[in-house]
Amino acid sequence: MRRRDFITLLGSAAAWPAVAIAQQGGKKRLVGLITGLSEKEMLPIAEAFRARIKELGWLEGQNIVVDVRATGGDYAKLDAEAGKLVAASADVIVAMGTPGLTATRQHTRTTPVVFTQVADPIGQRFIDSLAHPGGNATGLTNFEFAFGGKWIELLKQIDPTISHVTLITNPANENTTQFVKVITAAGDKMKVAVRIASVRGAPDIQDAIETSSKQAGGGLIIFPDGLPVVHRSLIVGLAARYRLPAVYPFRLFPEIGGLLSYGTDFRAIYRQAAEYVDKILKGTKPADLPVEAPTKLELVLNLKTAKALGLTIPPSIQIAADEVIE
Repeated sequence: MRRRDFITLLGSAAAWPAVAIAQQGGKKRLVGLITGLSEKEMLPIAEAFRARIKELGWLEGQNIVVDVRATGGDYAKLDAEAGKLVAASADVIVAMGTPGLTATRQHTRTTPVVFTQVADPIGQRFIDSLAHPGGNATGLTNFEFAFGGKWIELLKQIDPTISHVTLITNPANENTTQFVKVITAAGDKMKVAVRIASVRGAPDIQDAIETSSKQAGGGLIIFPDGLPVVHRSLIVGLAARYRLPAVYPFRLFPEIGGLLSYGTDFRAIYRQAAEYVDKILKGTKPADLPVEAPTKLELVLNLKTAKALGLTIPPSIQIAADEVIE
């Protein structure tokens, strides 16, 4: 699908090329959404953003244009698209995750940036503090690194026989090291060995999951990154084939047959992001907007998959689940 066709599909207004918009003398405000997800995966998320920005009084085709740059897990393309948005004089850029924010910062330290799903933005030196971020970026944190312990805990509760887990990671993601430390420490406490599988594409994923299945008592933890999301059908299919319990960071996985996910709600996050964009477009500086945590975390459980794996889900987890897929 051509980009222009895709942008038209995402919104009700006719799409304008970003450069042309930038030349309209400020008649329309240009907001860029940059993401490592694919166009299809970004569609409902962008719709949630557009719905909230409309509620706040911004009408596409009249006073605002939303330009979605979806890169399908390609980090080189992510950097290139960030550069194009900066060159087009975007009024605000909404950057998804640490990779999106990092790519955007390579091209600008002045264009207002609203980031989403960035773990520990202070530790990564993106901001000065949560209350007073400073600079040109503010937004929403994602997973605290402590989530890594929760993921391995959930796996152990669901399948007490688990003795080792394979963490599927993207080595290009700067959060990998911190998550590995937390998950490894949690595994030590629960007597669960943790193996790190750095993957760069489908062949690596295939090898990592197949290797994990060769020893009894295995499980999988999928790292929160655009690359596993792009390959989620492959990952979920392999987990089923090799009968490996797996915990995922996003509901996108259990929706297509993954066992369970615990993490943030993408749509809710982008509704919050729209509120940040609204304030910035109305004159508030990013440096003066406190960074917030997501207001909604969700546990999604696929009972059909649990049954296929021969697992009995504890009642406490079923009760705690925000959604149970049967």
